[in-house]
Amino acid sequence: MKISNETKVGALTAIAIVILILGFNFLKGKNITDRSDKIFAVFPNVEGLQVSNPVSINGLPVGKVYAIEEKDKNLTGIVVTITLNKDINIPKNSLATITGELFGTTSVKIRLGNTTTYIQNGDTLETMKTLGLTDKLQSSLDPTLASVNKTLESLDMVLHNLNSVLDPNTKNNLQSIVANLTTSSKSLEKLLDAQTGMLAKTLSNTESITGNLAKNNDKINTTVDNLEKATGKLANAKFDEAVNSLQGTLTKLESAVDKINSSQSSLGALLNDRKLYDQILQTNRSLTTLLDDLRLHPKRYVNISVFGRKDKKGPLMSPIYDSTSTQKP
Repeated sequence: MKISNETKVGALTAIAIVILILGFNFLKGKNITDRSDKIFAVFPNVEGLQVSNPVSINGLPVGKVYAIEEKDKNLTGIVVTITLNKDINIPKNSLATITGELFGTTSVKIRLGNTTTYIQNGDTLETMKTLGLTDKLQSSLDPTLASVNKTLESLDMVLHNLNSVLDPNTKNNLQSIVANLTTSSKSLEKLLDAQTGMLAKTLSNTESITGNLAKNNDKINTTVDNLEKATGKLANAKFDEAVNSLQGTLTKLESAVDKINSSQSSLGALLNDRKLYDQILQTNRSLTTLLDDLRLHPKRYVNISVFGRKDKKGPLMSPIYDSTSTQKP
């Protein structure tokens, strides 16, 4: 079968048109051989973003920008259509952001959320505003500019103070200070004058005092000799014997105190034995009771009357004044 030239030309034209359409779509980020699920994101500003720019998740390219259109006539937002060419589950609470590099391409980045519900074809992602390149540079330059402004303010203050120092009033003050320094130097000169100065008079008085000391040199020597003799007598005193005698006395006193504290001696037993102390106290109490009873009831012990009556009262059981008790009988 013979094919005509017209048929060949028509077929080649059709093939060329198909290749042109596929190449044009490829350049625009459209690829008919890949997955072409579309999702949307609405941004207030898409400066630098263009069709066919990449879309990535955690650095992995997952699609491209398919179209950029206005949301409405009032331009309340700009709708970016994204085509996905990878089968990846994207949570519905994920966020889309636009990032731009200094010498790179502006792209869309998707930050994955944590929900278990995933977006479907035709859904719209939430967006988050990010700082552009200009905004980042501005935020970096703001602290530097603030520091420069503070430096300029400090420099302006220094210049102002310098101008105030150089004004006529301050010049007059400086002249007054210089005049005062001149007066002070004259006063110092008078002070150091060899004939009438205060320093000269002070040196004269010092010379007079040293002259008097020279005149009384013999008396001073005699006083020093007497003082030396007195210290010699003190040095020759029998301090060692006195100290030794005092140490012996202290030793004997220490021995006596040890004997008193010892339970072997009578006084030590009396001081250290609580039982003996209690017995002596009880004996003293009994004797006091007996004497009080004898004074109050003598007839009980001595009866010299033939017709006298016998004292039938009972004996005292405790002294009238008991030092061991606060109560009286």
